[in-house]
Parts: sequence; C-alpha cells; structure tokens
Amino acid sequence: MTRGRARDTDVCGVTAAIAVIDGKWKTTLLWLLESGPQRPGELRRRLPGLSEKVLTQALREMEADGLVHREVHDVLPLKTLYSLTAFGRDLSEALAPLSDWGHRRLERLTGARPSP
Repeated sequence: MTRGRARDTDVCGVTAAIAVIDGKWKTTLLWLLESGPQRPGELRRRLPGLSEKVLTQALREMEADGLVHREVHDVLPLKTLYSLTAFGRDLSEALAPLSDWGHRRLERLTGARPSP
C-alpha cells in the first residue's frame, strides 16, 4: 500500500487504518512506545534488524500521521524522545482486539501441528 493511501478519504475505514500502520515495523514501534517515551537508540536496540534509516522513516511517517510525538531536548548531545500521542494510543487500543485474535490464531496453528 502506498503512503498516498494514508490520506485518501475515499476508502473504507479499515483500509485507512491499515494504510497508517502498513510496513514491517510500525505496529511493533506502536507496541514498544505503549510503555512510554523512548529514544531512537533504545528502539533500535530492542529491534535487531531495523536499520537507522528505516527507523527514522517509520517514525517520521508515524509523526506525520499524528501517532507519535517527537521531542528534541537542546542538550549536547541532542536528546530525542518519541512517545505516543493520544491519537496513537487510540490506535493502539483499537488494535488490541486484533492482536488478541492474532495470538488465538497462532495458538490454533501451534495446536494443529503434528508433534515430531
């Protein structure tokens, strides 16, 4: 899905929501930021395989979509903190039932596998 879809007003609500969380890392970033403000370095340490470039891009898109707040403290070295906005918390809460469904699905898949 393209970024332009995130601003398209002529789509169903589910499509509009998915456009905002589309991508490999955004739902995980939402989940990590639920626990409170975090620095970009902390997020990268908790997500091995996430490059600095992709993290920056995802956080910028999430900020543009109103999900996260970026706060820069004017100290040396610069200290940047990301936190969920109220809108981001709303999305996170809305995704909780979907997360529960996903866990139930994984349990079904695990239970359906034959034992080795």
